[in-house]
Amino acid sequence: HQKNIIPVVDIAIKKAKIKKKDIDAVSFTKGPGLLGSLLVGSSFAKAFSIGMNIPLIAINHMQGHILSHFIKDNQSMPKFPFLCLTVSGGHTQIVKVTNYLEMQVLGNTLDDAAGEAFDKSAKILGLSYPGGPLIDKYAKHGDVNYFKFGKPKVKGLDFSFSGLKTSILYTIQKGIDKNSNFIKKNKNNLCASIQHSIVTILIEKIHKAAKETGINELAIAGGVAANSYLRNKLTEL
Repeated sequence: HQKNIIPVVDIAIKKAKIKKKDIDAVSFTKGPGLLGSLLVGSSFAKAFSIGMNIPLIAINHMQGHILSHFIKDNQSMPKFPFLCLTVSGGHTQIVKVTNYLEMQVLGNTLDDAAGEAFDKSAKILGLSYPGGPLIDKYAKHGDVNYFKFGKPKVKGLDFSFSGLKTSILYTIQKGIDKNSNFIKKNKNNLCASIQHSIVTILIEKIHKAAKETGINELAIAGGVAANSYLRNKLTEL
């Protein structure tokens, strides 16, 4: 991050076809996230702000994901109030969004995030990082009901994925004990079943939140929101 931050900002300014003096303010991600990258970003942003004598605006990472729905790109935008399922490598939340600045977290992960469950399952399967998109790809050719994994029992609107991850690991280990080619032989079905298990947990919780709050306007945000199976299941809901 330290090595790349200056070249990246320099390229961004050039691509925008502007000069540094044309920049009105600096915004940066203050968290949540990985401490190292956050420190580099905030330090650079502060230095740039002081050097150019322009305002500094701190942004919450998860609020940024939610408000990305309002980027004017001719897509439909959610109406307030709405529920947003924010799913990424480090976070899984259900957020009630009343307006641009008023948000309430209704449910949170108690351990692993959904994206982490995807990536760690992919690692067990020997897939490269990030594994989520690869699971999505292979799952399209598999049977979602071929393997059954343990389902976490979590009250309210909170999430848990650690137990599911353990169940996936044990299923694969048992399969390998019987057949060394187990993963290769069952890759598509494993990916489909893993993806189905993770997405089912997410959909059931957002459905529960909609019923409890009476809010039918739903949105998804974060890296895992790109998952095609999750998008299809939310559309069905």
